[in-house]
Amino acid sequence: MEKQPSVLTSLLLVKSRLFEVTLNRTLLTWKEVQLRRKKVSGNISSRLRFGVHSVPVSEIIAVRETEVDKETKDEGKWQKMSHIKTETNLCAFTVSYVEKTGQHRWRCSNMTFFCSDETICQQWVRKLKEQLSLLTCRPKHLLVYINPYGGKQQGKQIYEHKVAQLFTLASISTDVIVTEHANHARDHLKTQADLRKYDGIICVGGDGMFSEVVHGLIARTQSDSGVDLNDSQAKLAQCNLRIGIIPAGSTDCICYATVGVNDPVTSALHIIVGDSQPMDVCSVHHHNTFLKYSVSLLGYGFYGDVLTDSERNRWMGPARYDFSGFKTFLSHHYYEGTISFLPATNTLGSPRDSSRCRSGCYVCQHRVKDISPIKWGGGDVNENESEGEWKVIKGKFLAINAASMSCACPRSPKGLSPAAHLADGTTDIILVRKCSRLNFLRHLLRHTSKDDQFDLTFVEVYRVKKFKFTPNHCDSEFSNIRDVRENAFGQICRDHPSCDCTPVNSNWNCDGEILEHAAIEVGVHCQLIKLFARGIEETPPFEEDVSSSAV
Repeated sequence: MEKQPSVLTSLLLVKSRLFEVTLNRTLLTWKEVQLRRKKVSGNISSRLRFGVHSVPVSEIIAVRETEVDKETKDEGKWQKMSHIKTETNLCAFTVSYVEKTGQHRWRCSNMTFFCSDETICQQWVRKLKEQLSLLTCRPKHLLVYINPYGGKQQGKQIYEHKVAQLFTLASISTDVIVTEHANHARDHLKTQADLRKYDGIICVGGDGMFSEVVHGLIARTQSDSGVDLNDSQAKLAQCNLRIGIIPAGSTDCICYATVGVNDPVTSALHIIVGDSQPMDVCSVHHHNTFLKYSVSLLGYGFYGDVLTDSERNRWMGPARYDFSGFKTFLSHHYYEGTISFLPATNTLGSPRDSSRCRSGCYVCQHRVKDISPIKWGGGDVNENESEGEWKVIKGKFLAINAASMSCACPRSPKGLSPAAHLADGTTDIILVRKCSRLNFLRHLLRHTSKDDQFDLTFVEVYRVKKFKFTPNHCDSEFSNIRDVRENAFGQICRDHPSCDCTPVNSNWNCDGEILEHAAIEVGVHCQLIKLFARGIEETPPFEEDVSSSAV
């Protein structure tokens, strides 16, 4: 790699130690310099460099002149050596930057540099600010939605105590709206927000809050572009504004899958430095009627039943998910239906890959550029199309899952589909056929182990561009799930409201919300939205030897 020319170089003090500080267009570097007296042609001092620390300019948060009081002046005094004159009139500037502390966590660290020349100090501040001004990807004005009720109801406190001060430090102005009811953020984005004023939208909450913002932003973008949301064949316009997530919910699956950790400070710093991660979005329709968007999981059968039961036990708080999961596992319901899908034939990866979608993912960056809508075949879904041939599978299923990302979370670090990609224009269909409870338990346990969770005879996985599901007990007269049950069980269940007989159909769990219909059509819209994230990093760049760079 060609060495970048220096923009500025000076000898500065850090905690009473002398450093050679260098700024180029990509890095700020400081190298410790020790002065030793050597008998080399007449007692001339020579410099020896050892400790080195570097920070990418793109990860500098802010720079400011620092007032030198007596305490900080003592820290910045020149070392008292016989050949160095002790300085008393010191000036200083402080650089705030991203420090990567491990486990994908970021923190804001500060480094104060001292010098005896005020002109040099001001020159450093000016040059650093000039370099930061060239980073046009950074947001200047953000619209922030805070859900005060999600998770442990700490959203407002998390934002005020951990995030707001970082935005202020980075000179980011914000308009903050604390939501007052469900879909407040969605409705405000769809009709009222003046999006031209903002460089991004921030949601403080969990996956439900993120879903609200996604639905509002996509609806607004399509409305402005004249796109009919009820048209399942429509090509959706890409959203220009990035979305940032400050995790404050119960699961925060989206944040975990795109950043690698659920930490408000880390997410805020990704927003500040202007990271950008494209993401696919699935649109869900029922007979040319738009239902929902999904960015993570569409689950029918097991995960749909868990969500349905947990909604009846909201009084239990987060513990309701464990309770409902155990109850649903014991019930062991299976559902009959037909799933048809268009396999993704022009992509680089497969659901059984050992590689993972990470920052700078090759598969997402080099996907096929044609993201035109995939039309439904007239009549028979097996009809050959230019994109390929549809495949049809009928059977009895314990679970049907469509994962548009790994769906990893702290409880399941690998997720439902470990090799799924964030932005390759596909979703992974996972079919779990009827099997014994023991075998189904084996499948569930593999979500938390290193074993291949698809290496089971009753589990099938396919990477697809679009799919359609039709339950056996569903026709044009009563495709609504509630109507199916009422017509199927009739007078018996009406006379016995507490009846707990096996349901005819399950519900679809769409990113934590229940869909009204079992028969759905799903299409993947490649890179429809962008997040303030960079994907999960394998190894932090510019990693230095900690032992030699600690200051």
